[in-house]
Amino acid sequence: MLIPRNKVLRLVPWELASGLTPVKTSLQHQISSYCERQRIMSDSQTLVVKLGTSVLTGGSRRLNRAHIVELVRQCAQLHAAGHRIVIVTSGAIAAGREHLGYPELPATIASKQLLAAVGQSRLIQLWEQLFSIYGIHVGQMLLTRADMEDRERFLNARDTLRALLDNNIVPVINENDAVATAEIKVGDNDNLSALAAILAGADKLLLLTDQQGLFTADPRNNPQAELIKDVYGIDDALRAIAGDSVSGLGTGGMGTKLQAADVACRAGIDTIIAAGSRPGVIGDVMEGVSVGTRFHAQASPLENRKRWIFGAPPAGEITVDEGATSAILERGSSLLPKGIKSVTGNFSRGEVIRICNLEGRDIAHGVSRYNSDALRRIAGHHSQQIDAILGYEYGPVAVHRDDMITR
Repeated sequence: MLIPRNKVLRLVPWELASGLTPVKTSLQHQISSYCERQRIMSDSQTLVVKLGTSVLTGGSRRLNRAHIVELVRQCAQLHAAGHRIVIVTSGAIAAGREHLGYPELPATIASKQLLAAVGQSRLIQLWEQLFSIYGIHVGQMLLTRADMEDRERFLNARDTLRALLDNNIVPVINENDAVATAEIKVGDNDNLSALAAILAGADKLLLLTDQQGLFTADPRNNPQAELIKDVYGIDDALRAIAGDSVSGLGTGGMGTKLQAADVACRAGIDTIIAAGSRPGVIGDVMEGVSVGTRFHAQASPLENRKRWIFGAPPAGEITVDEGATSAILERGSSLLPKGIKSVTGNFSRGEVIRICNLEGRDIAHGVSRYNSDALRRIAGHHSQQIDAILGYEYGPVAVHRDDMITR
């Protein structure tokens, strides 16, 4: 049974919301304030909103609850208008530090995961309390890289996420930092949000940060830097000008946001990088107002399996020679063992791996037909020798072109 949407949204000022007590307010102003929005936003859309630690804390060491209340209000407003909202939230470690009184971020992984375990429960409780003011339920999803690497688990995560949305529940997603290690982490919530957007079948991905968007240079160091308002394709020149966040509170800088935008746009999802402090930013994005930097979705998006290949965090890496690089990029060929120079990491047959040229540039992602040990043994050899070397074979190619996405 579907949970009915609230047809009228209760506007709650911070002074009342700070007590986390649901209140009743006048309906007259609500009706007039939403008529125009509902006229403009006639078609329901799915929006993924990624909130970085710097946005949730305002650059401090504590969660900025007043600002989070305002962000929830904007999301609830869109929810009342019929849109589907997904939250990708950072801030678990910051919430844990605040609750336990840690003045500095500890150095050990175990201590950081302790903070994440404590902080995640505080964080989801806050989201639940604030959304409940508007009569909206939330559902928590904690993911790791393994959920994205494995095709079956990827599809299960997709089904869960879409079931939440179909029942008018706001999914609140974070990486499972309490158990994730370097080997199983997605790496940052920017890339996690792009994967969430693919899982949700989103129309738009909004990356809220402490900067207005992508600039031609670092605006902190160059007063002549200009905001780039529209991007129609991400190339090496654009990656070169992407600076990193200096908040020290999160793991994602502008470079990871470009990666996320690239993944989302190639899946057909418009992506916007904007300042989380901008008043009404979430509603403006949905109304089509020019905000921050907009990365326009690819006109011919990837089909579902290739979206997974492109978005899944690579389980390992192989370096290929110039001949293989040319064959992959210029002729769209499969990768043969003969072109492999080296194999990095340990991965299984069927996992997504990164393919790099001799300069270390990421040229493609693909599903490996062989595990890492087997690839090391057949690297540099002709396909006809595979069976003699391994005692078995899964075909003549290491990565088939149908299971490969060039970068």
